[in-house]
Amino acid sequence: MAEIKAFFFDQDGVIIDTEKDGHRVAFNRTFKKFGYDFEWSVEDYHELLQVGGGKERIRHYLHTKGFGREVKPEEEDQLIKDMHLAKTDAFIEIIEQGELPLRPGIKRIMQEINAKGLVLGVCTTSDQRAAQSIAEKMLHDIRFDFILAGDVISRKKPDPAIYTLALEKSGLKPEECVVIEDSRNGVLAAKAAGMHVVATTNYYTQNEDLSQADIILTCLGDDNGERGKLVAGGEGLDYDGVLTAQQIIAYFSKKN
Repeated sequence: MAEIKAFFFDQDGVIIDTEKDGHRVAFNRTFKKFGYDFEWSVEDYHELLQVGGGKERIRHYLHTKGFGREVKPEEEDQLIKDMHLAKTDAFIEIIEQGELPLRPGIKRIMQEINAKGLVLGVCTTSDQRAAQSIAEKMLHDIRFDFILAGDVISRKKPDPAIYTLALEKSGLKPEECVVIEDSRNGVLAAKAAGMHVVATTNYYTQNEDLSQADIILTCLGDDNGERGKLVAGGEGLDYDGVLTAQQIIAYFSKKN
């Protein structure tokens, strides 16, 4: 049996429920700053989340809906780059002001992973500065072996590139790694890389097809806080609303 040696976490929607009240708000503040009068609604952003990457979402919206005034082709790339930089600043401000809490069970399970001496990584298409800000400010007492973010890879989820890079960084085999994801694209990426997957749902992903994940929960859960519910998978798992690192290790060790 292969021994579980690493945990890789997606960031947005997994570590923090950032999408609806974090990234979406930061995008809208940026559009206003740049003089545009449109906003992305909660429903708009749900649709845009099917496009991997922030700059890619801006470009997709420009090409499909438009910004309300002409953007010359030769100006497009620089505009998108400038908007995304400003959006990242707005998002980091939201994080620094403590507007978004960690999701239930995240810090607890990361502490358990650290205590066991296992590899701990973050694999996200979010901007590198945003990922570092969350790690350094909200998870400052957690030891990360690496944080893979932003444009470190050119092919975004559901392409497995970021998880393939995590394997290269860790020097481990896919069956030795567990990924914590929240979206269909993320689950597909991790599975395409051959890894075990635990999916935690949120507002945007609760109705997505996450069936390829091995375990699907509403959240990891905390003893003195919100407890999760088992949605699917996890056959034989002794789960009482709080999923521990040891339970995950034992579950996948049996499956290997």
